Amino acid sequence: MDKPQASFPARRMRRLRRTPALRRLVAETRLSVDDLVAPLFVREGIAEPQPVPSLPGVVQHTRDSLVKEARRLVSLEIPALTLFGVPLGKDALGSAAWDDGGIVQVALRELRDEVGDALVLIADLCLDEYTDHGHCGVLDGRGEVDNDATLELYGRVAVAQARAGADVVAPSGMMDGQVAAIRGALDDAGFTEVAVLAYAAKYASALYGPFRDAVDVTIAGGGDRKGYQQDPRNGREALTEVRLDLAEGADIVMVKPALAYLDVIAAVRAVADAPVAAYHVSGEYAMVKAAAQQGWIDGDAVALEHLTAIKRAGADIILTYHAAELAERLA
Repeated sequence: MDKPQASFPARRMRRLRRTPALRRLVAETRLSVDDLVAPLFVREGIAEPQPVPSLPGVVQHTRDSLVKEARRLVSLEIPALTLFGVPLGKDALGSAAWDDGGIVQVALRELRDEVGDALVLIADLCLDEYTDHGHCGVLDGRGEVDNDATLELYGRVAVAQARAGADVVAPSGMMDGQVAAIRGALDDAGFTEVAVLAYAAKYASALYGPFRDAVDVTIAGGGDRKGYQQDPRNGREALTEVRLDLAEGADIVMVKPALAYLDVIAAVRAVADAPVAAYHVSGEYAMVKAAAQQGWIDGDAVALEHLTAIKRAGADIILTYHAAELAERLA
């Protein structure tokens, strides 16, 4: 009796997986160094880079080491970095965020002088690194974030960052109307060419702990940001947030975190006519590094798999702490 033959389509699937070259030829998703943005931290008043223990391989940079790292990113052909500042002093308003002598503004000017237009300089636009209470906006008399009062301050921050040389400002506070307020402030100040990358769907995630270590942020009184960041149980809500930000003038919209929200990235990609970014956040990075240090996984392979999945879901741009190490592998 003749042996049954596998169906022709089934044979085709196996044939196209047979060699690395064949797999490359038919790959549906291609992760490139051009997709990557490197998040960097710069700390005021330190003489040497300070390692962040919960983010292996990540440091709080000095201004000098930040410039050196930017030169390395250029050599790796990474197209962009996003900058977070750690100031010496904090206050209730977060005033160092818009001070022309603040750490991010000083660092932006030095980066621009060093790398010119070889890197896109993205400035995180929020107040949490600069407030003594750790929230993303100013507080009212009840200790709750005052949305409208915060918008005026976001406008000041945006103009200060643009004046210092930012190509893109990235509001991450999830205040209602933040994109319109920032776009209006930039345009009124003559910075019509500066783009806005909106954290349009930022979730109140448990994956931000290592980031808060990196920027020395503790929310006062053991509080949280669930009142203004998105509920992880909600997906459709993200599409409303994205549409609002695009209507207000966002040039790029972002989903944060990435891996636990691949469905959201795919849904946003289906409705957005602008570039879609995703932030592979500190907790996602730290878990890979911790498991790799224990020898439980191949960290490099898992990182590549994670970022490829984010790209496959529809992200055009991926912010990741793996950026430099992956760029070396993808070169």
